[in-house]
Amino acid sequence: MDKGSVLTHILKSNDMSTLLGGELPVSVISNNKYISPLTAEAQAADRNGEEDPPSLDCAIHTALSGEIKSVILVGPEGSGKTTALVKLVMGWAKGEHLQKFSYVFHFRFRELNSLDGALSLETLLLHHQSHAPPESVPLLLQKPEDVLFVFDDLDRYKHSLDPSVHTLCSDPTRAASVPCLVASLLHGSLMKGAAFVVATRPTSGLEFLSGTRVKVLGFLKPQREAYFSGFFTDPAVAKKALMHMERTLGFYDVCASPKFCWTVCSVYKSLMDAGAKLPETLSQLCVDILVHLIQTLSLNNASSRDLVLALGKLASHCFLNQHSSCTKEEMDSFGFQQFLTSVGVFLHVEGDQSDVFSFRSQLMQEFLLAASFFLDKSPSEGVEKMLEKHKGCVKFLDFFMSGLSEPLQRRPLENVLGELNSDRIVDFKSWFKSSSEKTLKECYKERHHRCFHLLHQAQSESLVKEIITPSDHLASALSRGLTKELDLSNSRLGDEKFKILCAGLRDCKLHTLKLLVCRLTEGICEHLASVLTSATSQLSVLDMRCNQIGDQGFTTMCKALHSPHCKLQELMLQNCELTAASMEALSAAVCSGQSQLRKVDLTHNVIGDRGVETLCKSLQHPLCKLQSLNFFDSELTGACCPHLMEALMSEHCSLTELDLSVNDLGQEGALLLCQALSRPGCPMEKLGLKRCELTEAVFKELSSVLRSGMSQLKSLIVGINAVGDQGVKHLWDAVAHPNCLLEELDVEMTGLTDACVEDMCAAIRASKTLKSLELRNNTLTDVSVPALVEVMQDSPNMKEMNLKYNEFSEEVFDMLDECDTIRY
Repeated sequence: MDKGSVLTHILKSNDMSTLLGGELPVSVISNNKYISPLTAEAQAADRNGEEDPPSLDCAIHTALSGEIKSVILVGPEGSGKTTALVKLVMGWAKGEHLQKFSYVFHFRFRELNSLDGALSLETLLLHHQSHAPPESVPLLLQKPEDVLFVFDDLDRYKHSLDPSVHTLCSDPTRAASVPCLVASLLHGSLMKGAAFVVATRPTSGLEFLSGTRVKVLGFLKPQREAYFSGFFTDPAVAKKALMHMERTLGFYDVCASPKFCWTVCSVYKSLMDAGAKLPETLSQLCVDILVHLIQTLSLNNASSRDLVLALGKLASHCFLNQHSSCTKEEMDSFGFQQFLTSVGVFLHVEGDQSDVFSFRSQLMQEFLLAASFFLDKSPSEGVEKMLEKHKGCVKFLDFFMSGLSEPLQRRPLENVLGELNSDRIVDFKSWFKSSSEKTLKECYKERHHRCFHLLHQAQSESLVKEIITPSDHLASALSRGLTKELDLSNSRLGDEKFKILCAGLRDCKLHTLKLLVCRLTEGICEHLASVLTSATSQLSVLDMRCNQIGDQGFTTMCKALHSPHCKLQELMLQNCELTAASMEALSAAVCSGQSQLRKVDLTHNVIGDRGVETLCKSLQHPLCKLQSLNFFDSELTGACCPHLMEALMSEHCSLTELDLSVNDLGQEGALLLCQALSRPGCPMEKLGLKRCELTEAVFKELSSVLRSGMSQLKSLIVGINAVGDQGVKHLWDAVAHPNCLLEELDVEMTGLTDACVEDMCAAIRASKTLKSLELRNNTLTDVSVPALVEVMQDSPNMKEMNLKYNEFSEEVFDMLDECDTIRY
């Protein structure tokens, strides 16, 4: 096979890059702009911390280089499947990979739709793959293992792949219908031994295909960053554009589409070049796109309106009949006669006679359906019926209708199309109001989120108040005390939707608000502060973990703590990008005399020794009420310990819980802490020192503290400190002492062996308070099991002993099972 002719055939594509259709695959590849999409497997590898997760290209090459004969790529529209297949064929033609195949044939199912009549596989390859030399076809038919077939757009195929509806053939020289040839190829009766790569959106035709399935995700954030950097020549502009997309659109799955990224970048570039404002919602983006496309056609308002109405009818027809394409006759029935030369910006035109039409973008197909509904002056079937009719076919239709129902949102469109139908807009608003009130009465988080999405698209504060404020909605239910806790964790909430939510939170009686991993930034902190300082606010627990709040945002939040109305008692800020810079604001707040704050979790922030020093000053203030501080993995050293000691020695210090785990405190620093714990009246009840570089000397001093009769410690976490049996023996001695009040002891991965078990068991039997013992990741063996089981059965105080990840064999599992308080 002439690889040069294959390459030439690909490079001379008659297609062109369009705003909705994306950049041509050949252009992307030839200009070195190709970024391989990620697969579901690669996403899992990335989550597991693998530095170089496998890409889609790698997944295909790996599969075809082995014994696998069939690879099926499944992914949504625009996820990069087509470009990946073109790159696969181009790479083969250039001799870069998969050279075990002598022949590669690239078909698109949508092109196969137009082939009528009967023909043999031999004829199909000769006449529809012109780069295959006639003399080579009979040879390749005899060596199918040397052949790779690449099929794209299975979801566009209008024939069935069900083998039961075809008489499958095996003779490549025998004439049959094209649907029969395709089914025979893919089911292995024709060219048995050949390899296949098939790409498709999710479709019912997949149930008839077997092979290795690869789920194509498209671009995650790292790939989007690379794409934007390549699109914009100025790095600052690229960063601005990316940050804007992530903030306003990043919570939609469509952002994973490389094709959508091309569209967004193209629109943003045009707007930024003109000094115009970037769109804040998906609806605004589609308005900008539609206005731009209409302006390129140079039509008057009336003609533009007729074109959009025709496109809306076509969109509805394709959705309801599950057609991905339409014929010229169908187009004429929708009123396209005068627009056939103009539809190319919206539709892909193909076929031998340019007589097959399909939408370039499903997202735009939905937006055109929404726009045409509001443009139509004829009597309406009603919004509810219209949405119900298209249910299951569309994803964003109600979003777009919400956006277009507001004057400011639709004004740019009305400038080029004329006014929308006011009766239909009133009908939509009436439906939206009644359906939202019904939805917010219910307890379904996903439905609540969709309601907030619709409000976000409208970008109308008055509409928010109209829908969120009346009785029997979410905020009202909270204010009437029906719900005390609201958990929106992992909801992709984002700044804009949270700001809308704040309108309903200010007057409620909510006690607990959980916003873990909600893609929030410092931009919401002013709104959050206004909620916290509301005279009616009852909010006492706020979980903000894993959001990009930053020092500036947290400083803004701290101002709310000075208010007499703020009732916040617990604040979780794990991994919120905080540093020592914002600790001054927190310190000032807790000493203000107004703050009710009792518990602050600063895990996984770069607080550092300087930040701890600042907070230690507030701990000594008579008005400070802090009882619990968590500095887990906060980049502390022993240098912070003198300040902690001074604070803990203060008669005003009310700390009962302190976690300093995963910080390099060392022996000297930890001994200073022990000195403070020995103070008569020290209220400390729970202390975390896991993986703090502690030594036997520290364990000995901790033992002394526990036996002193002065200590209130009930929980001690000192795991992952390599002190061995000898070091931990000091703690067993303390546990056995009548003055020791410990209820929980964690000595995970401290280097314990079977030699410690006698002392351990004696301590457990002697203790009247110990309830939980953490012994994971040590080197206890089968020899110790009888003694451990016996002591747990004999000690009614003990509720749990965790022995996971020790060196037990299966032979002792039955014995361990006899004791239901042992975990192994």
